Amino acid sequence: MNNFEVKIWDDERRFCTFYTVQFEDSDENETDKFFIRFDNFPTYESATQALLSFILLSIGDDHGAIDELLNRYEEEVIGLPVKGRVKLGEFTYNYPDFPLRIYVLKITDEIVVLFNGGIKDGPTNMESSLHHNWVEACEFARRIIDGIKDGAVVVDEVNRNLLNGKGTEEIFL
Repeated sequence: MNNFEVKIWDDERRFCTFYTVQFEDSDENETDKFFIRFDNFPTYESATQALLSFILLSIGDDHGAIDELLNRYEEEVIGLPVKGRVKLGEFTYNYPDFPLRIYVLKITDEIVVLFNGGIKDGPTNMESSLHHNWVEACEFARRIIDGIKDGAVVVDEVNRNLLNGKGTEEIFL
């Protein structure tokens, strides 16, 4: 896997800061690639908007990255949207037979790294066309987790930030 940067994707939400990853030689980050690709695909436009709303509003503004909403564990990453029917106060989240998956790494309830994803067209990730995206997301997650363990990535829970080992926001792995 090539080198990549961990960078802020959205830090204006009430409960959660979202990060993404971008390969050194790419003009687009992985999360934007996902949303641009499927928002421009008429069959998936509605699902894309529902997933974006779930991330920004439900996780970002309403609840944070709580386990109830990030419950689809798939090795090192979590698949979104939520699995099953989840009721939180007046909100009920249910996405039966949802056609898309985007993968994330939960750092804390207030810090999440978003990756890429794809069409969930098989019973498992191994048998689905999104297999490559899942494998890649798991590799990104492993490298970020290793970076946290060895001090190359520092989690600033007070400010909901990720920093490099020198205390700045430029994180290259």
